[in-house]
Amino acid sequence: MNEAHPPPRSLKSTASIVQSIRPMKFPARALLVLSLAGLPLAAQTTTPATEDQTDTSAAPPQLYGQLTGDLYTAPSGVYQIPVPVLPQLGGTVSDTANTVTFDDDFTTHISIFAFPLSRELKWEYDTRGTKDFLAWFFTNIVMADFAKRFPGASMEDNGLFLPKYQDGSLLVYMLLPGGSYFANQAMILPPPKPLVAKRGNLLFVKYGMIFVVSTELTERVTEHLIFNKTPAEEDQILRQRLTAIVDKMRFIKPAAEAKD
Repeated sequence: MNEAHPPPRSLKSTASIVQSIRPMKFPARALLVLSLAGLPLAAQTTTPATEDQTDTSAAPPQLYGQLTGDLYTAPSGVYQIPVPVLPQLGGTVSDTANTVTFDDDFTTHISIFAFPLSRELKWEYDTRGTKDFLAWFFTNIVMADFAKRFPGASMEDNGLFLPKYQDGSLLVYMLLPGGSYFANQAMILPPPKPLVAKRGNLLFVKYGMIFVVSTELTERVTEHLIFNKTPAEEDQILRQRLTAIVDKMRFIKPAAEAKD
């Protein structure tokens, strides 16, 4: 897939971005699900610098969505969320037409995917029902892409369905050998073998959109020598973090649905 993604927009100045370049991390926002869902990504452009311009005076890259203070509004307008990263910790916000990623230099990597249900996906949703549709979508679209990127990637289990949360949501945990966003911060550099990252994913459908909220259990990699939680304890940590993210989101009913 060769879509052009705009550079992350930092919460710091453009000059600070240049000075704080760090090793490339895993870009979760580049999931193949974008193309499989048939959702084109409009290219973003910025005005190139002229001979009279300097890097410090250049305008920062623009977002597809809107960033007002510390409040991010999705391009679709269907949700808003306070930015969960701090500029003091290298916090950045980057997005596409359908995704936003928040990350920093130390502990946070959060992605929110929001896709309109196409006619085909709507048929699957109506036919399968919420629980089976979410499991089908994650297994056949999201997980399938991760498995291609990271050999040996697996789902920890078949997921946990929460019938009352967001009118039905699915929690899924996956293990990604060599797939950590924070691999360059492991306590042993380089680690004796590729570390296995763990990501939690929370899926639900709202206002004709399917949401996938995803975050990595950072400590499993950055503190791998001393982080000794059981899988159940890891799951609980990720569940709390994911629901905390979603609880801060404000969902806005589209005007067409608001009239119904």
